Amino acid sequence: MDALDLSYLAAVSLAGAGARACARGLPEGWRVRLQAAAPDLPAGAWVWLHAVSVGELLLADGLVGRLRGSGRRLHVTTGTLAGLDLLARRLPAWDAGLGLVSGGAFPLDDPAGLEAFFTREPGAFVALETELWPNLLRALESRGIPRCVVNGRLTEKSRDRGGAWLRRAASRLSLVAARDEASAAAFRSLGAPQVELGGNLKADLPPPAPLHAGWAALRRAWAPMPVLVAGNTLEGEEALILAAWEAARTVIPGLRLILAPRQPRRFQGVAEAFAARGLRFRRASAPWPGDPSDWAAVDLLLLDTLGELPAAYGEGTLALVAGGWRAEGGHNPLEPVRLGVPTLLGPGFTNFDDLVPVLREAGRLRVVPEAELADAILQGLATVSLRPASGALLPAALMGALDRTLALLEPLLPPPLR
Repeated sequence: MDALDLSYLAAVSLAGAGARACARGLPEGWRVRLQAAAPDLPAGAWVWLHAVSVGELLLADGLVGRLRGSGRRLHVTTGTLAGLDLLARRLPAWDAGLGLVSGGAFPLDDPAGLEAFFTREPGAFVALETELWPNLLRALESRGIPRCVVNGRLTEKSRDRGGAWLRRAASRLSLVAARDEASAAAFRSLGAPQVELGGNLKADLPPPAPLHAGWAALRRAWAPMPVLVAGNTLEGEEALILAAWEAARTVIPGLRLILAPRQPRRFQGVAEAFAARGLRFRRASAPWPGDPSDWAAVDLLLLDTLGELPAAYGEGTLALVAGGWRAEGGHNPLEPVRLGVPTLLGPGFTNFDDLVPVLREAGRLRVVPEAELADAILQGLATVSLRPASGALLPAALMGALDRTLALLEPLLPPPLR
């Protein structure tokens, strides 16, 4: 251990000790990480799969299914309260009664936090996207445990901001399966010794789970009307989408809207803003009426739940993928596109610039400037059926990421238990 490792170890040890000393006063998100418990599993026989929050957990779906199907034992961790909520609801389906998949909180990256996870050490560590924890990777390396990143995503900005600790962490990775060439180049320049192109796992996700039975009444009530589904809205985008929706309703009075904010912390504020505007809306987190007549007078559903948006896109006539109108980055356009739903998104899609050009060239989506959104909605509604969702094959260039990623991982994973 050299001076660089020691400097990081000193910093996280001090932070961890301070956090434990005042744990009661910390936000809940910190407290659950302080209480992170390791699985009671045989040493070397399990795979530690880490998905930092909601988006990465959704991305893990195909990977978990295939690894569990191979007979491997998995423990899935996540680092946010929203992630833990989604994880608790996903685990029963992921495990499928086999006793092979467990989950819980990701620990702090200090010796005290990691100690329990090495009492019966994992056989491999696999992180989704860009989770480089220097002390964890050092501890794994010292024990000869493979250290992998899949769907690896790294921008030049993130690389340059990481500093020496991030470079040291990257140098300890056994494998990076990068999602695109730009990310692969960024990981290589950071010092990762083995970087391969795996592709974007979002393109190979299994179909979303069906929506709960309560949707049947809404479906019957809204059947004669077109429906917009706006997903992953950020601050300021609700107002933009509401304005475009209301403008479109002057031409199509029956147009309905399903809107899903990106961050759970904003659900209550968005609901209050809708109420202040006098909108006729219901919250998806509230009890669902079973009579279609109760939905007839509802114009808007606020989708303030986790994990339902991918399937909810299939209830729409036209999808609006937000995150790129009032911010830079965007969100996953594959969710509605793979259901066959025509899709609009904003120009700030830099987080998905490996997907958007391919999908746009294939005619699966349209990039629309903010000022043109209302007109684009009307144009889109004029050219499609009320419920176009029927499933659609993605362009061949986007397919096969899960198979490539698993082929890269296979030599580094512990053998199956079954």
